[in-house]
Amino acid sequence: MNSQTILIYDGSFDGFLSCVFFIYNHKITNPIIRKESETNNQLFTITEDIITNKNNAQRVWKGFMLKASPYQQQDFFKAFLSEIKGVENTLLSYIQNIFAKKTTTSTDFGNKDILKISQVAKMVGREKHRMEAFVRFQLTKDAVYTATVEPDFNVLPLIIPHFKDRYADQKWIIYDIKRNYGIYYNLKTIEIIVIDSFSKIKFKISSDLLLPEEKDFQKLWSTYFNSINIKSRKNDKLHKQHLPKRYWKYLTEKIP
Repeated sequence: MNSQTILIYDGSFDGFLSCVFFIYNHKITNPIIRKESETNNQLFTITEDIITNKNNAQRVWKGFMLKASPYQQQDFFKAFLSEIKGVENTLLSYIQNIFAKKTTTSTDFGNKDILKISQVAKMVGREKHRMEAFVRFQLTKDAVYTATVEPDFNVLPLIIPHFKDRYADQKWIIYDIKRNYGIYYNLKTIEIIVIDSFSKIKFKISSDLLLPEEKDFQKLWSTYFNSINIKSRKNDKLHKQHLPKRYWKYLTEKIP
């Protein structure tokens, strides 16, 4: 019986691509890629801990870019950000299929892995657009606009261009409390940050950290939002369809 080789990586995109490089470099025929945070209960397996190597990752990605269209590249990255368990192995099959092609042709949706990646990418894309619409910033005393979010998928890398363009003249932080990291724009570049004071329990920014004007603005916005709602035309079902309830705790207009 052929034993499977399980490649353990750190969960990063470069780490995943480093696994792909290792598979091709060592001609591994029966691999499984798994995050180090996931447990392994399988018998008769060989385990390899893969150290993230940016040079190896770039070699794989450059090769993929030569064979895949920009649309396929975007779908590939979006699917990785879904964090769905086992998505790495679907992506591996996808990339093997792309590398095996002699020419770059249109996407073959008859291939189950390609179809799955496309479907997952659309789900991630929808979540990206929701985050762009539902992020609510609060101005802190140190003049940084700060927002907390808890998206279903790891979409922070995808929303950077939108907020960088829209708020180019302001310092801002968007913090994902589910994954415990954030993106910070310092007027020049984007930095990845970790803030210990945020958690799933304490997801709101302390009112002590906000400017007095920000508190007044939030009250004004909440009052305005409630005043324009016409009770006779209220449609809760449609409202929740466009604005899912799981986002409400981050919206200024939904503060009681």
